[in-house]
Amino acid sequence: MEKNKILNDLSEEEKKYLTVNEKGEIVPNYEMTMVSLEEGDIIKGTVVKVNKDEVLVDVGYKSEGVIPPRELSVRYDLEPNKIISVNDTIEVLVLQKEDQDGRLILSKKRAESRRALEKIEEAYREDKLIKGVVIDLVRGGLIVDIGMRAFLPGSLIDLKKVTDFNAYLDKEVTCKVINIDRQKNNVIISRKAYLEIEKKKVRDTFIQSVKVGQVKKGVISNILDFGAFVDLGGVDGLIHISELSWGHVNHPSEIVKIGDEVEVVILEVDKEKKRVALGLKQTQIDPWMELTKKYAMGDVVDGKVIKIVPFGAFVQIEKGIEGLVHISEIAVYSVEKPEEVVNIDDKIKVKIIDIDFDKRRIGLSIRQAPREKKEDEEPKEKAKLIEKEIKVKEEIKPIEEKKKVEEKAKPIKKEIKVEEEVESTKEEVKEVVKEAVEEAKEEIKKEAEEEVKDVIESTKEEVEEEVEEVKEDKSEEIKDK
Repeated sequence: MEKNKILNDLSEEEKKYLTVNEKGEIVPNYEMTMVSLEEGDIIKGTVVKVNKDEVLVDVGYKSEGVIPPRELSVRYDLEPNKIISVNDTIEVLVLQKEDQDGRLILSKKRAESRRALEKIEEAYREDKLIKGVVIDLVRGGLIVDIGMRAFLPGSLIDLKKVTDFNAYLDKEVTCKVINIDRQKNNVIISRKAYLEIEKKKVRDTFIQSVKVGQVKKGVISNILDFGAFVDLGGVDGLIHISELSWGHVNHPSEIVKIGDEVEVVILEVDKEKKRVALGLKQTQIDPWMELTKKYAMGDVVDGKVIKIVPFGAFVQIEKGIEGLVHISEIAVYSVEKPEEVVNIDDKIKVKIIDIDFDKRRIGLSIRQAPREKKEDEEPKEKAKLIEKEIKVKEEIKPIEEKKKVEEKAKPIKKEIKVEEEVESTKEEVKEVVKEAVEEAKEEIKKEAEEEVKDVIESTKEEVEEEVEEVKEDKSEEIKDK
């Protein structure tokens, strides 16, 4: 009666957790207190033991669950006690209700990955950014902990090619999710995509705010044949080769190097194409302004040959100021090539014969510049003239040789001509003789025909006379009879 009274005093919910055993005693109903588990379920539990081989977790099951070390975290290089502590409340995923030893096998890593995958898929759908820490280096890229192991390919780490992956180890990175394979539990992310978004924001802000004529600081980021690119803090601008220096520039590398810090002037802003044209020489003193103060036409100045072209030589008279010595102004005598008189780096005196300030051009002359001849200069000039004379003689020599050969060949040609005339005469005589023979044959033929005709006529007359005589004789005989 007392047991029934105790049970009657309990609520229906409380009665579920009590039962009467075989002895008739009221005892806890352990089957009702034990949670129901299925493989793949995510449940909460309390850590009761941590060692290097396993972690034990009380999840309210008939036995404590076991988490193997590789199922603790996506990071394989950490000891269990660095990841988890006794009394921690954690979520775990049921891998096996009973293994071969009858143990409940759990995974903290997979529970976290499943939860994380839900957030990752949301970020992928809504084009959101995610953050994670680089935890491992693999062939071709990085492994990033974003709640699960995600692969960051090497080509998508930065805007530029990355060769040292070690620099990113243990660093936090912001990325975009670009691919998810739920079946294989694979996620691919891109930090480059995030950097491109940020760079576009910076570029758009810069393009809208920058003004032509402003002076900006930057770093040379790349050098090409036609100019140099400057990083102005997330925005690249181009210094064309013509805007690098007031003087002549063969290649941008003569003026700047990659990594150089420079001050540049904004020359042009194309807001549609989002391009910025820069100038470096505008931050320097224009030597042409000084030229008007220092030099005038007719001045003789010292210079240095810096470039030779087929039509003349460029001479630098001051840093940033150079002029052209036309080939006709190189020497007092005719010159076919500038190299016959001057060489690169020669120091010479030149006369200023023309200044065009609008086109920023100077015409120079070596020929018109008065100068003292050096001791060995006159022999050199004579040597050049002798060399030229020899060259002319060498050019004439084949012509003279040809004439000599023609002179020697004249008698031979004459003999050949006589022989040709004799042969021609022989042929003509043969033709004449042939014609004469033919004519003679015709005459003989005609004479023979006439003689035959005369003989026939004579014989005919004789025959006729004889016939007449016979006729007369016959007539006489008849008469006599």
